[in-house]
Amino acid sequence: MDIESFRLYCIAKKGVTEEFPFGEQTLVFKVMGKIFALTNIDTFESVNLKCDPEQAVLLREQYAEVQPGYHMNKKHWNTVNLNGSVGDKLLKEWIDHSYSLVFNSLPAKLKREFDNLF
Repeated sequence: MDIESFRLYCIAKKGVTEEFPFGEQTLVFKVMGKIFALTNIDTFESVNLKCDPEQAVLLREQYAEVQPGYHMNKKHWNTVNLNGSVGDKLLKEWIDHSYSLVFNSLPAKLKREFDNLF
C-alpha cells in the first residue's frame, strides 16, 4: 500500500479528519477528534494503529513487522512496518480494527454527533 492509498482508505471512513498536530511530517487520522492512525508522510515506512491489548500481543508474536507502538502507549498501539510483507488486505483489517476501537470508546455525545453526519 502506498501513502495515497492509505490516506484515501482512512479518510473515506465516516467522521474522519486528517491533521498534522505533531508537525508537517506526521499525518494523523482522527474519528470524531480521536486518533486512530498516524504515519510519517515523508518516508511512509510504518503506520501506528490502535489495537486491543490482547490482540496487540498476539500480532506482535505472529508478525515480525508488528512492534509495540513507537512513541505511543505500547499496551494499546502497534507500529506496523510496511516492508511489503503485510498485504493491503491485512493492513486494511488492522486499520478497521483501530477505527472501531476508537469509535467504540467515544462518549455518547460524540456518537450522537456521529449519527448526524451525512
